[in-house]
Amino acid sequence: MGPLAGVKIVEFTGIGPAPMAAMMLADMGATIIRIDRTSPADLGVPLPEKFEFTRRSRAVIGLDLKKPESIQLALRLIDSADALIEGFRPGVMERLGLGPDVCLKRNPKLAYGRVTGWGQDGPLAHASGHDLNYIALTGALHAIGRKGQKPTPPLNLVGDYGGGALYLLTGLLAAIISARATGSGQVIDAAMVDGALSLMTPIYAMKAGGRLTEPRGENQLDSGAYFYEVYECSDGQYISVASIEAKFHAELLQRLEIDAATMPQWDRSKWPDAKDRLTALFKTRTRDGWCHVLEGTDVCFAPVLSMDEAHEHPHNVARSAFIDVGGLRQPAPAPRFGATKLEHPTPPGSIDPRDTLKAWGLSSAELSALPI
Repeated sequence: MGPLAGVKIVEFTGIGPAPMAAMMLADMGATIIRIDRTSPADLGVPLPEKFEFTRRSRAVIGLDLKKPESIQLALRLIDSADALIEGFRPGVMERLGLGPDVCLKRNPKLAYGRVTGWGQDGPLAHASGHDLNYIALTGALHAIGRKGQKPTPPLNLVGDYGGGALYLLTGLLAAIISARATGSGQVIDAAMVDGALSLMTPIYAMKAGGRLTEPRGENQLDSGAYFYEVYECSDGQYISVASIEAKFHAELLQRLEIDAATMPQWDRSKWPDAKDRLTALFKTRTRDGWCHVLEGTDVCFAPVLSMDEAHEHPHNVARSAFIDVGGLRQPAPAPRFGATKLEHPTPPGSIDPRDTLKAWGLSSAELSALPI
């Protein structure tokens, strides 16, 4: 089931963007075999398997890639795969004998996906790094934060998942489509620094056009504007207001019973005073009280929910935005498809790898001889 039913992918163990991209592909119906290490690696503080949500819906086999028989099994799987995902430092797969030259020679239609922080080449290609470092190099981190404060890390959403996983996913799908049309596979170099910089394209456009000119925290989208801001309520909870367009701004003021003449939207000199007024006003009611007044209107409003609250919001409930997988609540697959419905995800470790390998084409004799 799913739009990627029939697509086969070999995933090599990794953290961050690689398993996230693989999870999304598996959610969309791809059959994925994840090749894990046979011994623990120094990859931060691991979670128990059942909490590794991004490892759901695919089979896992443990291979010691220092052993020739394990390399041969990996190549056997790659031979009939549509795509490969790896997130090692540049050169590691080549040293293992699993580099793109070897794999594409055996399987010319292969989409060979490589996700790293700095990319496959360049002065920093072999340096260590994490999400925060990659977005620091793009201008993104410098732009995020409030006036007079240091840059604020936006979790690891921009580098790892936005710039890494989603660009790897896009590149893989494009390469698979191209291979089916041309018969030729290719390497996808998905660098998180490239992806995060690409995400900044509209922000650089705003800067070039003069709409982002002030220091951090003094512009339209970075908490400088009173009409694009988070406000505290009387109960210590928060709401978000994003009334950018003139008609939405007008509705905000109308519903708050504020004279529009006293709050001109695009007079930047008036922004601090307007923010002070709204700060005081929003502290006169609870978050739920403001939801009663503003939610569902064209003000562009939403309550700021904690991760413990999000699953209870009526909109998320109506859309089944959260699902139960193995007794644990987690976000549902996205996006949604009208014709090719998605299967319900399965918990990490719940798929027998031998079943997947058999469906992959391995014979009973081959399965009995596997080093797993």
